[in-house]
Amino acid sequence: MRVYLSGPMTGIAHHNFPLFNRWARTLRAAGFDVANPAENGSEPSLSWEQYLRADIKSLCDCDTLAYLPGWEASKGAMLEMHIAHRVGIRIVDVEKLIVMGDFVKEGEET
Repeated sequence: MRVYLSGPMTGIAHHNFPLFNRWARTLRAAGFDVANPAENGSEPSLSWEQYLRADIKSLCDCDTLAYLPGWEASKGAMLEMHIAHRVGIRIVDVEKLIVMGDFVKEGEET
């Protein structure tokens, strides 16, 4: 299962990369293939829109969108959530991927 991490970055110290990276490590240790937008680099010459375009491309290659705390306050995360919903990508709270014991399996409802 390929999981895309979605959450707030803008206006948060270090663009919230520490939280994204911590969850990426945790999920990878649990056997998930993770698409982590924080790993897309931090090229200062790129605009928010350019980063979002790359993130959306990455999202579309995933089976599941796992949202991080605070996603509701993020324009980008809200857009990613909307796209995931419309194209049939499963949406789940990132903590549920770990807490559910043997994790979310393909085809299960969340």
